[in-house]
Amino acid sequence: MERKILKNKYYLYVTEFFAGMSVMAVELGASRLLAPYFSSSQIVWTIIIGTIMIAMALGNIYGGKSADRNPNPDKLYGRIILAAVWIAAIPVVGKYVVIGISALLIFTVSSHFLVIAAFAACMVIFVFPLFLLGTVTPSLVKYTVDSLDDSGKTVGMLNAANTIGSIIGTFVPTFISIPAVGTSITFLIFAGILLLLAGIYFVSGGKKKKPMVGTALFLICCILGHDNSFAFWQDDLTYEGESIYNYLQVYENDKEVVLSTNVLFGVQSVYRKDAGLTGMYYDYAMAAPYMAGVRQKDTMKVLILGMGTGTYATQCMRYFDNLTIEGVEIDEKITHLAETYFELPENVDVVTYDGRAYLNAIAGTYDVIMVDAYQDITIPFQMSSVEFFTLVKEHLTEDGVMVVNMNMRGTEEGNINQYLADTIANVFPGVYTIDVKGSTNRELFASDQPMLLQSFEENLTLEVDPELGGMMTEVAQELKRYEAGDYCMTDDRAPVELLGMRVIDELIVNEVAYYKVIYEQEGIKGLIDSL
Repeated sequence: MERKILKNKYYLYVTEFFAGMSVMAVELGASRLLAPYFSSSQIVWTIIIGTIMIAMALGNIYGGKSADRNPNPDKLYGRIILAAVWIAAIPVVGKYVVIGISALLIFTVSSHFLVIAAFAACMVIFVFPLFLLGTVTPSLVKYTVDSLDDSGKTVGMLNAANTIGSIIGTFVPTFISIPAVGTSITFLIFAGILLLLAGIYFVSGGKKKKPMVGTALFLICCILGHDNSFAFWQDDLTYEGESIYNYLQVYENDKEVVLSTNVLFGVQSVYRKDAGLTGMYYDYAMAAPYMAGVRQKDTMKVLILGMGTGTYATQCMRYFDNLTIEGVEIDEKITHLAETYFELPENVDVVTYDGRAYLNAIAGTYDVIMVDAYQDITIPFQMSSVEFFTLVKEHLTEDGVMVVNMNMRGTEEGNINQYLADTIANVFPGVYTIDVKGSTNRELFASDQPMLLQSFEENLTLEVDPELGGMMTEVAQELKRYEAGDYCMTDDRAPVELLGMRVIDELIVNEVAYYKVIYEQEGIKGLIDSL
């Protein structure tokens, strides 16, 4: 009886449609599952696409051979049920697999940790279910081609159904399901669709055992996997959610409120409740208004590219009463968090836009432009090139200053900060840098103004706040002029992801060196005791 339903080719086209849709939905879900741990850089996307293509290719080969050897549709729809259950289980165990693989590799891999860990996690979590879905097309060809007379038309219709499903499966998770209900529920939705599709086939043939078992396992996954928390070891978050661009978490204590978009690395924004200095790079970056003459001018305009939750804007507004500040932030949800949890001043205007695109769209100039745009733990390539910094320069006043936060200070020759500094030095004649104590950040100041340091010192003498004055005096003493080297990035060649990964590898090696020694000397028991 199960073959009766297959005589309706529209059902087979529907099977192909939802198989294609589910593949793309899982691929996009994979990027969101991995992003909080490994970022959503081009490198991670390459790993995801590559492993999925491997899975689909192997599935096509196996599906074709299996259909020729044993053309039983039960086999195909049984594989769809298995794929559905596996996809439903990803929200339950996926993040633990990521952490487990990372913990294992961090003690065994000395370089390219993020690349290897992301590849291993993707292979373990996603290859098998997509391999199973890769068997759909060749199997359905076997069941739908009745004669060679219409084989081309039939195969074309199947491929068209798969492609249309893939197109819809690309847009629905990105713009609808993930922002609305999260990554975990998205996995469950598409797993449920596949399970229903296969269930209809088996029930129509009077066979209920497989769909019943699949449904039971699916319901268990729904109960255990509906939680969309990535910070599963932390239950005191003020906020946790997802936007089109980021995984977002906000946590706070009695001293500060913190935004992070990455579970394993980094803090993106901090709000200090005591209204004092942050102790972070934001304090150092406030030297830029002094260099531009903040204590000598009646008004100044500041533009922040990569607004985040507005920490820099808030600090500037606290200490300077003559600033007009505009911010550009591509993630509108981060701006909402800034207003809700980080007390972003109401008189700070924030535009939801890409930083470079915004500069292309406006004609105004600014006394200070702060560049602090990051995508997870990497710099957007379009905001790291000679062309971009030339655009920034065109939007500065004659004595204006650009300040750039560089958050990955490496020690190897040709590290990402060298590339950035050399690129900027190709645009601005005056470039100065200072390392932020207790962090991997480095602040860079650039200007056409020949008397930059003199202006800094003159404005500093007019400072009345002793805490801020002391901080700025320290910056003035440690500021170093940067001499340009031969590294340079352009729109055509800006390998920021590879450069960033190299620094992160270096940071990881330094962080785990102590625990590696314990592991090598005392084994796993000694490591557990040390933790």
